[in-house]
Amino acid sequence: MPALSPFARLRRLRSSAPLREALAETRLHAAQLIQPHFVVESRDARTPIGALPGIDRVGLDALLRDVERDLALGIASVLLFGVIDDPALKDPHGRRAADPDGLVPRAVRELRRRFGAALVIHTDVCLCAYTSHGHCGFVEEGRVLNDASLAALAAMALAHARAGADFVAPSDMLDGRIAALRAALDEAGCTTTGILSYAAKFASGYYGPFREAASSAPQFGDRRTYQMDLRNGREALRELAADEAEGADLLMVKPALAYLDVLARARAATRLPLVAYNVSGEYAQVKAAAERGWIDEGAVVRENLLAFARAGADLVITYHAREALQKGWLR
Repeated sequence: MPALSPFARLRRLRSSAPLREALAETRLHAAQLIQPHFVVESRDARTPIGALPGIDRVGLDALLRDVERDLALGIASVLLFGVIDDPALKDPHGRRAADPDGLVPRAVRELRRRFGAALVIHTDVCLCAYTSHGHCGFVEEGRVLNDASLAALAAMALAHARAGADFVAPSDMLDGRIAALRAALDEAGCTTTGILSYAAKFASGYYGPFREAASSAPQFGDRRTYQMDLRNGREALRELAADEAEGADLLMVKPALAYLDVLARARAATRLPLVAYNVSGEYAQVKAAAERGWIDEGAVVRENLLAFARAGADLVITYHAREALQKGWLR
């Protein structure tokens, strides 16, 4: 880097709002935002999530209304999570996850019928919300089985793809799942269905509100044997490279805010599009501080979202998407 000229006056480039706008290096548009949705069985349900102020669990009718409103704002991408509240409907192998007439496939079909190609539909693929033990794969003697769980994940992804999902998003962090999903999708003729991989997903303390929203907390132990150790940045690059080699189309870093270094290193290491997941705990912290008057919510949301883009994210999954656009926080 050349030495700074003694005559440099960097403030000249910040002297007015139009000049700052013209020279802004990072921009974030509505089309880059993905709004998550928690879908429940009761068609017109709308139940607030205590740990995620402003976010609800919704039935299919409410989901259609919300997505229509979001499309008018410019949010053209969704990420769907199925929520099974009744423990009696869960079993050790999460069999309902692959039901072609299950909650998420029905939601995908209705969204596709209503909005056609105007909407990009991503679906979360994981067994945790469907298993009685709350882990992301089959369990034997207290251990999560890797290879034995892959066929169930592939079957779940296939049910979503056949319903019309654009991208299936495996979040389990089991080894080899991208290759297993890609093989199953291709064999079934779903060659145009993409895979958004939760490639570098850390065993984070920021997931608490999500587990309340999705009823997916593990019933014993934790997920540290399959989600990443938060201390490991180089290992994250290995995870990203492995998923790219296995056929992922989009790569995710999750959480985003505490792992901007990983996101930036990933940007330098791959040409695939990168996705940052602005997770539930990050969202809840901002909401809690804003409620107490400690921060300017809009300014902080804008700063966080731009940080993801500046670090290298092409897309951002965020619970802030709708409100940020409604209130003009990204301008």
